[in-house]
Amino acid sequence: MSLTSHTQYPLFHIIHFTTKMADERKHKHHAHLGELGAAAAGGYALHEKHEKKKDREHAHKHKIEEGIGAAVGLGAGGYGFHEHHEKKEDKKEAKEAKKEAKSHEKKHHNLF
Repeated sequence: MSLTSHTQYPLFHIIHFTTKMADERKHKHHAHLGELGAAAAGGYALHEKHEKKKDREHAHKHKIEEGIGAAVGLGAGGYGFHEHHEKKEDKKEAKEAKKEAKSHEKKHHNLF
């Protein structure tokens, strides 16, 4: 049975199931953006660390910017981790919604 045959599922369960699938994709996308942000901020922090050693005159400024970059990287990594767990939760809920929709489908008993 394909998921595209909407005549076999009640409308509410179809909408609920497809919404959960869309949420799962959204959270996966946001988790990847969090990972990308963490990598970019980590690269920026390493760049500022190098600048701190190279430019002794403005070392304090580079040290502060290094710390900011590290904090942003940590925050972005935490956001990616959070979205990963939201994706797992939505995947579980979508599986339950699919099971619920399947249990509501019309059963055709061959009596004769």
